[in-house]
Amino acid sequence: MVKTSLLTQIEEKREELMKVVLHNGMTSTVTIEHSQQLDHLLLQYQRHLHSNSAN
Repeated sequence: MVKTSLLTQIEEKREELMKVVLHNGMTSTVTIEHSQQLDHLLLQYQRHLHSNSAN
């Protein structure tokens, strides 16, 4: 369940980031904030995968 939710959030954030990049450019503060949010979601997903593989 958590895995599916995280994957959905990651995909939504990725799509949102692409729109922000097209509108604001690669180096805007808004783009960087969205990119960091995506990074955080990806890290959560990796930690979830790692914790499940250790069990």
